[in-house]
Amino acid sequence: MKLTGIWLAAFILKVSAVNATVTLPKILGNDMVLQRNQPVPIWGNAAPGEVVTVSFNKQNVKVTANSSGQWMVKLKAMPASAQPQTLTIKGTNIIQLHNILVGEVWLCSGQSNMAYEMRKNSKVAKPDTSTANSPVDELERAHNSAIRIFTVDRKKQVKPDSTHSGWSVAQDSALRAFSAAGYFFAKNVYAQLKVPVGIICSAVSGSRIEPWINETAFAEEPYFKSVKIEGDPGKFYHPMIEPLAPFAIKGFLWYQGESNVGETTSYIYKMQVLIDSWRKLWHNEKLPFYFVQLAPYLNTKDPKFNPQTLPEFREAQVEVTHIPNTGIIVTTDLNDDVKNIHPPFKWEIGRRLALLALAKTYGYKNIIYSGPMYQHMKVEGNKILLDFSSAGSGLVSHNGKPLSDFEIAGADGKFMPAEATIQDNSVIVSNATITKPVAVRFAWNEIAQPNFYNKEGLPAVPFRTDNPLHYTYKH
Repeated sequence: MKLTGIWLAAFILKVSAVNATVTLPKILGNDMVLQRNQPVPIWGNAAPGEVVTVSFNKQNVKVTANSSGQWMVKLKAMPASAQPQTLTIKGTNIIQLHNILVGEVWLCSGQSNMAYEMRKNSKVAKPDTSTANSPVDELERAHNSAIRIFTVDRKKQVKPDSTHSGWSVAQDSALRAFSAAGYFFAKNVYAQLKVPVGIICSAVSGSRIEPWINETAFAEEPYFKSVKIEGDPGKFYHPMIEPLAPFAIKGFLWYQGESNVGETTSYIYKMQVLIDSWRKLWHNEKLPFYFVQLAPYLNTKDPKFNPQTLPEFREAQVEVTHIPNTGIIVTTDLNDDVKNIHPPFKWEIGRRLALLALAKTYGYKNIIYSGPMYQHMKVEGNKILLDFSSAGSGLVSHNGKPLSDFEIAGADGKFMPAEATIQDNSVIVSNATITKPVAVRFAWNEIAQPNFYNKEGLPAVPFRTDNPLHYTYKH
């Protein structure tokens, strides 16, 4: 019988339980952060019928292992605490997990840009001439014991860990090997909330989206009854996501897509299945899911792509935001070399993801978390008037020059460069040669780095007014 994911983990733990000792999954360990304000599962294996007691924060909970040796308790919801405590699990043996905090926990996943380590962040060119407090030098000063990190090891995650050493304080060698985007997210969330933050990173360079999805989940989506699924579904889901549940978390962060560029509608549905299946695994259909739109990149190095392939993929990513409790950040300004698929500025990726979380999950009403987003268009003579949401305190040209990367088309569908001017929370677009315009598109090129922002410094979301996905994706 082939064993995968959580069942393999359960089998290994059961074998360990033959020796009548309590064992824990690797995600439970020293230095971890437990999620505040919600029940906290603690689980593992023991001998069948063995009584296990879990003690933490003045709580003592007993449970009897079932016939397979599996057991689980749920600690009652606790407020945040930066005071280190010990969690004790007692059966025939005693396990003590030390230096445990209570705060906010997020799981980040995806491919290489999420896996992009802090050690690489230390080698990028500094964004300005100053040397003080540069995010490039973050490793030299990262010593906040309230931020904890956990990197998922595909080969080790399904095995019990007698050393309980997977979690670390976000500093030194552990941080060097950790996700830069994940760390900077945690740093920004901590700066606002002032409570401990734990970040789990489960990412694989070069991975498509399909391996992160339970293969059985595709059968629940009617779209895939007639669409072939490629990319080895379940390959990373079983060893790298499933064993983490039901560890209590606040939400998910996702940075992936480079390996799926070229898709549109199919990627939207894959994202929907991914989000639904992960929420189902954690038994919480409302868990926030925030993700990163891809940055400018010269995909046309590969002849199967054209300059519009990446904008079309980004358009699909935006459609995913119609799923409740999701959000996207824009990165059109976060690549200083369009030949580099691993752009720097991961500190800004983390900051923008944190803005999303702080505004949408933590309820900070005064935080602007998105750049201008196209809402409606109206033809007025030979011009088109575009309305935007997320204007913040006003629309601006980021560099003071005329707005760039707007194009306009007439009935023939041929797009021409357009003049674009800001009027309140709208933009007026025109081209002197087009007397009867019908459509506008913005940043519709893989290497476009436009200057259209809000005053809070967040770039506008690329779009086209004749978006065909409104008709192909049923949300």
